Amino acid sequence: MTNFKLKIASRRSKLAMVQTLWVKDQLEKNIPNLEVSIEAMATQGDKILDVALAKIGDKGLFTKELEAQMLVGQADIAVHSLKDLPTNLPSGLKLGCITKREDPADALVVNKKNDCYRLETLPAGSIVGTSSLRRLAQLRNKYPHLEFKDIRGNVITRIEKLDVGEFDCIILAAAGLKRLGFESRIHQIIPNEISLHAVGQGALGIECKSDDKKVLEIINVLEDQPTSQRCLAERAFFKRA
Repeated sequence: MTNFKLKIASRRSKLAMVQTLWVKDQLEKNIPNLEVSIEAMATQGDKILDVALAKIGDKGLFTKELEAQMLVGQADIAVHSLKDLPTNLPSGLKLGCITKREDPADALVVNKKNDCYRLETLPAGSIVGTSSLRRLAQLRNKYPHLEFKDIRGNVITRIEKLDVGEFDCIILAAAGLKRLGFESRIHQIIPNEISLHAVGQGALGIECKSDDKKVLEIINVLEDQPTSQRCLAERAFFKRA
């Protein structure tokens, strides 16, 4: 392969860029003469931060702008946190690759005043921040004495809100914390029987045009078969549920 240029569409958030840069580095490392560039943009989900996600739409709010770039030929692939990629994709696009999965669990991150507590020992009325209906439903059922409050923004913004005292603790994906270098902030990994992780959580999904065989061949070098099989099974189950 000679002088092939590949353009990646990505969200602008710190986590999205860390993940996209990893994909870029891995592709260039594995495929000689491949030039990879990144087109970063803010999606609708990134722009609307004062309304709960459940009230303004689904996970597609984080992917539609990236998909539009591929459909009009301005990008070849888009890198997503797989948990954010809807199971129904636009006509002409497909999930072309799933990368090796990081820890899929949810994690508890606490304000320093609550270092002595775990999720199950937090005092009644403690304010728990989460923007996820999945987490909210599971945790409210298990811990009805806690107060749950919506929190929006990227991972760093959420941690900042926690540290200034707006919340006693927040729930985030362990994978995102580790990729951003915040593993030390993981106070507790929440067991699946308490909060079952989201479909595809911890893996990256690379989306591309369905008929672009050259691009599919390129991104296939990052495919992790065990992760792919598990995540595709999760997505199929979710789609039928």
